[in-house]
Amino acid sequence: MAQAGQFVQSARQAYTAAGYEVQTVRLATVPFPGLVEASDPEKLVLLAKQIESAAVAAGFEYISIGPALPGRVRDYYLIPDVFAATNSVFLSGSMTNDDGSISLEAVRGCAQVIHRAARLLPDGFANLRFAALANVPPGSPFFPAAYHQGEEPSFALALEAAALAVNAFSIAQTLEDACLQLQQHVEAHAQRLSSIGRSLQAQFGFIDKGLDFSLAPFPERSASLGTALEALGVPAVGLHGSLAAAAMTASVLDQARFGRVGFNGLFLPVLEDAVLARRAAEGALTVKDLLLYSAVCGAGIDTVPLPGDTSEEALQAVLLDVAALALRLDKPLTARLMPIPGKKAGDPTNFDFSFFANSRVMALEAQPLQGLLAGGRRLQINSRR
Repeated sequence: MAQAGQFVQSARQAYTAAGYEVQTVRLATVPFPGLVEASDPEKLVLLAKQIESAAVAAGFEYISIGPALPGRVRDYYLIPDVFAATNSVFLSGSMTNDDGSISLEAVRGCAQVIHRAARLLPDGFANLRFAALANVPPGSPFFPAAYHQGEEPSFALALEAAALAVNAFSIAQTLEDACLQLQQHVEAHAQRLSSIGRSLQAQFGFIDKGLDFSLAPFPERSASLGTALEALGVPAVGLHGSLAAAAMTASVLDQARFGRVGFNGLFLPVLEDAVLARRAAEGALTVKDLLLYSAVCGAGIDTVPLPGDTSEEALQAVLLDVAALALRLDKPLTARLMPIPGKKAGDPTNFDFSFFANSRVMALEAQPLQGLLAGGRRLQINSRR
């Protein structure tokens, strides 16, 4: 941990000197089932508190101890205990197996985590620290999905880069020019950032895993992915035409040349994007829309405010859709859902958090699954690729 602290101090200085703001420094470990021998809540809570204390002392703001894994389903039910005992520890739960199947037991486990965690705080804020993962490999720097694999330490950059798309699309005269401008912006920054990464790797021996240019937003219009998509001509994100705009933007990222890790798609977090929050409040943007956009570019459904009485069974249905889409398209997807106690669809949110733009609670068109899907253990989904 001391070595990691020295690294991040030097890394922060290096990127800052190059003109970049280092917003947060985060630590991700291997999945916690590899650190705790059995599904023991006391041991897991103690481990999480010890890692949190040491990591904060070393200069890290947030810590991820990785996902619960389908092989040990009982681990999922321990996660809310960690949230209750810590302030900056993130966790996740994997819904998919390495053989390309969905663990229905793990889906149910993730749903229970979300349901229980929603009641830890009056505003449901604890679920900010949990994501259900589908087909997500190690190495992604975006939380809560981040986890490590292997013995060698590594690092990667999660880039808040939606402003690049806003700038490129706002000044472009043609669609071709919009694509070219964004690609050039991404590649220019990637070249500078990668050069710094190579220097840090040579100095410390930490492996530079690369960049995640998922165009993550900030809750201001000038750094909103919603602003960027609407600059292309979509009257309001959520209306028809939004899918094409999102697919075009993601296609540019695919063509850009840089060392990549993680999602490198579009993050569409409702509560972290000023325009998306507004469109959700207006009713133009729905949960189904977010899932639809995940099919062409998105990283999943993220920071979605839901009614406080959303049942575990309804959450299972949503999570199952996310997992099935991830496996069918062979892409990583996550779900970070935030039921808010006492709130119903249409009620305003009232978070006091600098990284959130308030919106309204979104309706969830989900009912408990029935029949075979309700009681199964495994669902095989073959990729089209």
